[in-house]
Amino acid sequence: MSSSGLDKVRERHARAEAGGGPERKERQHREGKLSARERVDLLLDEGSFEELDKLVRHRCRNFGMEQSVIDGDGFVTGHGLIHGRQAFVFAQDFTVFGGSLSEANAQKIVKIMDLALKVGAPVIGLNDSGGARIQEGVVSLAGYADIFLRNTLASGVVPQISAIMGPCAGGAVYSPALTDFVFMVDRTSHMFVTGPDVIKTVTHEDVDKETLGGALTHNTKSGVAQFLAADDADCLRSIRELMRFLPQNNLDGVPPAPTNDSDSRQDLELDTLIPEESNKPYDIKDVIRRVVDDSYFFEIAEHFARNIVIGFARVGGTTVGVVANQPAHLAGCLDINSSTKAARFVRFCDAFLIPILTFEDVPGFLPGTEQEFGGIIRHGAKLLYAYAEATVPKITVITRKAYGGAYCVMGSKHLRTDVNFAYPTAEIAVMGPEGAVNILYRHELGRAQDPEQARQAKVHEFRERFANPFVAAERGYIDDVIEPHETRPKVIRALRLLANKVDTMPKKKHGSIPL
Repeated sequence: MSSSGLDKVRERHARAEAGGGPERKERQHREGKLSARERVDLLLDEGSFEELDKLVRHRCRNFGMEQSVIDGDGFVTGHGLIHGRQAFVFAQDFTVFGGSLSEANAQKIVKIMDLALKVGAPVIGLNDSGGARIQEGVVSLAGYADIFLRNTLASGVVPQISAIMGPCAGGAVYSPALTDFVFMVDRTSHMFVTGPDVIKTVTHEDVDKETLGGALTHNTKSGVAQFLAADDADCLRSIRELMRFLPQNNLDGVPPAPTNDSDSRQDLELDTLIPEESNKPYDIKDVIRRVVDDSYFFEIAEHFARNIVIGFARVGGTTVGVVANQPAHLAGCLDINSSTKAARFVRFCDAFLIPILTFEDVPGFLPGTEQEFGGIIRHGAKLLYAYAEATVPKITVITRKAYGGAYCVMGSKHLRTDVNFAYPTAEIAVMGPEGAVNILYRHELGRAQDPEQARQAKVHEFRERFANPFVAAERGYIDDVIEPHETRPKVIRALRLLANKVDTMPKKKHGSIPL
């Protein structure tokens, strides 16, 4: 190649890498944000990034746009490695046209998503955009729709991760919403369908963008995001950590991870960790950490619906998805938000061949008009549907309470759960002993000389006769009543038993989950 040809290639590449120029890049830094290329470099293994479509330019000739053309058109796209495994990535460059979506850069995203489906590798989007490029009109909107279609087609085939690292508004929010996990950066990222100005005009509500769609809002109130990062670097480190627990696609499964934690390890402190009093709180995460490899539990959606805990861990080197009621919040009751949170996670695990380990301590569904009017029946049915539909290995450990319909929902034997254990102190019944006695013995207690003493005697009798794990075990609903310190070795043996499990669903296009 001639020297002039090489010079032209180098010049075009340099312009693409410069983005909007040093002044705009410095503005990003002043706002606490990294540039698009800095983010890609932190996300991927060093030196592994292979950029695609670096020289793509927009084709808009409206409003003088032909006078402003930058190679790459504001999006960095390509593929690289994370922990030595293939991943596809796109990063919106806010220094170029505010990271706005054009026909050209939408096609860049579509190209890598199509490639990801062909080769079976995850897709990670680093979002920092002002939205659709107004000058391009409907072709920009068409670009969003093309991306939404790929998000939907890729769902359940390859993992999809979104990081919101700046603004994300209007139609742009629906691509992240279609992905599996959403990360947000505190104070510098925002998501909303309509911004504060529009809301004030239409509804007369006065709200700032941080309250409306900041990272804390979406991690604690809406549940749109599952991870809250302190800054860009923290966000990218967390994505890399999540990737350790994910498969490449829906056929591969997660590779086993070596551990020095003994398969036969027993933790005697588990025997006393759970209070005997059924209404006394404790932290279920203490139980989880004492069972999993190296006490390491990677929690997801930590700040939302805290009455249920979800996340990834390894047990005997096998990656599992953990679902657990949290007695430390709302007594571990299931409500609208916790049901939806857990259902989505169970379905993700099932789609990607990740076994589900459930720790159950649930007194029932949260009562109240707010829950009933909000559709707790419909939302609770989502979790029931997710467990029943899942064909991956499923193991449930009842640590204390399992009452009413919530017993059925939380991975019961009746929903095709493979192995069900219970601790000796577990109470399995239609309702708690106190409530049951008040109904069953109402008249007898009313005639008693000492009603409270009589009630306590009946509560003890009910607990001994009905609200214990042995009644369920005699029916085969519980496979074994185990001592708490045996949990880890019992779960490991069950996972190995189920390693080659095959389960099927009736032939159908798809089910009709109660959305």
